Amino acid sequence: MPTISMFYGIIVRMYYAPKEHPPPHFYVYYGEHKATVDIHTCEVIQGDLPRKQTKLVLAWAELHQEELVADWELVMNGEEPFKIQPLQ
Repeated sequence: MPTISMFYGIIVRMYYAPKEHPPPHFYVYYGEHKATVDIHTCEVIQGDLPRKQTKLVLAWAELHQEELVADWELVMNGEEPFKIQPLQ
């Protein structure tokens, strides 16, 4: 599962699998925490993160929503996603 971005100890990944299930989403890892975030709604749909990291990830997702959608389309075609600029 390729890492598409990293910032403030947060790792953002997207499965490289055409059979991945909708809705379009990505995975976030922070220490022992893991969450799944819906790309279109920018909401956590599964798992949990600490409050501060959740806010950072959701802000980042809103800023990069178009790039996340483009990466989702790539992985659905079995192609490698592009890296996305970290939150600064």
